[in-house]
Amino acid sequence: MGGGERGGRAGRGWVGPQLLACHPPHKVLPGPVLRTLERGKATPSSASLGTRDPSGGSRMAWWKAWMEQEGVTVKGSPHFNPEPDAEALYTAMKGIGTNEQAIIDVLTRRSNAQRQQIARSFKAQFGKDLTETLQSELSGKFERLMVALMYLPYRYEAKELHEAMKGLGTKEGVIIEILASRTKNHLREIMKAYEADYGSSLEEDIQADTSGYLERILVCLLQGSRDDVSGFVDPGQAVQDAQDLYAAGEKIHGTDEMKFITILCTRSATHLLRVFEEYERIAGKSIEDSIKSETHGSLEEAMLTVVKCTRNLHSYFAERLYYALKGAGTRDGTLIRNIVSRSEIDLNLIKCQFTKMYGKTLGSMIEPVLPKDRRAPRKPARATDGSPTPRPTEG
Repeated sequence: MGGGERGGRAGRGWVGPQLLACHPPHKVLPGPVLRTLERGKATPSSASLGTRDPSGGSRMAWWKAWMEQEGVTVKGSPHFNPEPDAEALYTAMKGIGTNEQAIIDVLTRRSNAQRQQIARSFKAQFGKDLTETLQSELSGKFERLMVALMYLPYRYEAKELHEAMKGLGTKEGVIIEILASRTKNHLREIMKAYEADYGSSLEEDIQADTSGYLERILVCLLQGSRDDVSGFVDPGQAVQDAQDLYAAGEKIHGTDEMKFITILCTRSATHLLRVFEEYERIAGKSIEDSIKSETHGSLEEAMLTVVKCTRNLHSYFAERLYYALKGAGTRDGTLIRNIVSRSEIDLNLIKCQFTKMYGKTLGSMIEPVLPKDRRAPRKPARATDGSPTPRPTEG
């Protein structure tokens, strides 16, 4: 299948915990912090910010509590004031070297709306664009993550779609993920942001960059016709759809791909769940097994993604995160995109589903690959002659 993102282990460690700590713990303090408190080496307030070990590295203990607490959205700071946050960021990036931890402490603990206010205050106080400053002061995947946090949500997803289609090759997996998992209103806002930022139609760009049945299913998904908040299901229509799917695949030699595309992309989730039940009764196998036997490549991936998102959206994202972390390399783009884009929607529910599916927490998969000092790359310092020193190579 197409659409996979590749990435090495280099730089993977910082991606999860810092961003997963998008708001500080309110009720639960993690074990390591409690033990530190018992020894009198930290206060509750310093624990929530992360304690420092003797070597100067941050233990980042605060994120563990967030990883375990319940809730469905990332909350912003309850006592928010953009001016001191903007000052803290300016201080963290002025002079030689960059205080990455200070940047993390501000940006990952504020809602997106609060980050936008911080950006406005930053420009008003210091005459500089915050996102551009982050880009100039940071590097590598850490820069990618911090900059992602500064995008308005719809503009960020529009950017991800644009980057998936620009240049040689197309990351079909990114396009499929976004189009199959967003609501109709969400897709409309993404299309508006895409046209505003890139001066072209998202639908037309998809059509120009893909072909065949993959193009058709992506264009159909972009219409957002699966939304139906009423939850009404016509049992007779569900049986008919199941029979039509069986007749379009298992019952004939070859496959009527458009019948699959039409039903999967135009029926509501509640209706499709009933269709899947009826299909298994008629065909004696799951709709997933039939899709795997009747299609291949990116079309198969797109159809299976629609089915997965229909059955359990949180399971789908949990699977994406699991395979982004599993194996010899990390799919950093998938990891960053899904954590950033779901952080104020349903990330906590995704975390719970992750634990149910894989018998471990999302944090436990991220923590083993953290660098021991857990510090992000620093910006290049300037040599005594005024020329910039080269950035260290990321290993």
